[in-house]
Amino acid sequence: MRLIIVSGRSGSGKSTALDVLEDSGFYCIDNLPAGLLPELAEKALLHTELLQPLVAVSIDARNLPSQLKRFPELLEEARARHIQCDVLYLDAADETLLKRFSETRRRHPLTNENRSLAEAIRDEEELLAPIIDQADLKIDTTNLNLYQLRDSLKLRLLNKPEPGTAFLFESFGFKRGMPVDADLVFDVRCLPNPYWRAELRDFSGLDQPVIEYLDTQNDVQEMFQDILGYLSKWLPRFAASNRAYVTVAIGCTGGHHRSVYLAERLCNALREPLKNVQVRHRDLV
Repeated sequence: MRLIIVSGRSGSGKSTALDVLEDSGFYCIDNLPAGLLPELAEKALLHTELLQPLVAVSIDARNLPSQLKRFPELLEEARARHIQCDVLYLDAADETLLKRFSETRRRHPLTNENRSLAEAIRDEEELLAPIIDQADLKIDTTNLNLYQLRDSLKLRLLNKPEPGTAFLFESFGFKRGMPVDADLVFDVRCLPNPYWRAELRDFSGLDQPVIEYLDTQNDVQEMFQDILGYLSKWLPRFAASNRAYVTVAIGCTGGHHRSVYLAERLCNALREPLKNVQVRHRDLV
């Protein structure tokens, strides 16, 4: 059995996550009272219609605060039944959440006559702290549109062909900010930049002209070998500590050339020893 617990602040994309999971064969429950989590897990185990039941539930700030505080022990009770439990936490910058609520004119579940929208967004993070601490996978949706969020969820949550740690190599551009859900970040802006060569500017790190150019740069090859050596040693130790997801972010200025090239090469070099390896290019559109 697999159980995915979806949480996050209001407006971060929880409904989209449940829609993606439902479309992928999960039985989904929105706004589950946290105290029912162990009971739900027990009943799902006894379900005879599915050989391997797939269940997803949303637990968020609509719960009683007392139940949210108990989340770590409730999660432990569910996992004690030998269920594969993944806790997904979605979030976005405060300014982004404010804008989303303003555009949709939805009411935040924590607002009232004494609490403004900005205060509710801030207080919600504090209420969800016990879930944040237990999250296996965190996704920042600040810069993701609906389709990018769907793709990210499918890649990270559903593209796990075997048990164990799922490693994601993600390229990004610093000009759009660092990915806040990254576990390791490597800055490669010191390397020669194909952007400044007119004949390469319109290509990306996936295209052969850029690959051939970067292949000839000594600094690029030294950087690749140094990062590869570090990751080859330490990523297996992340896996040994029972981490479900690890994100390695590679950043250059725009997220189109150097970071894409290195993310692809690192992913290919580590695919065999690490098994469950994925690659994503955040800013390559």
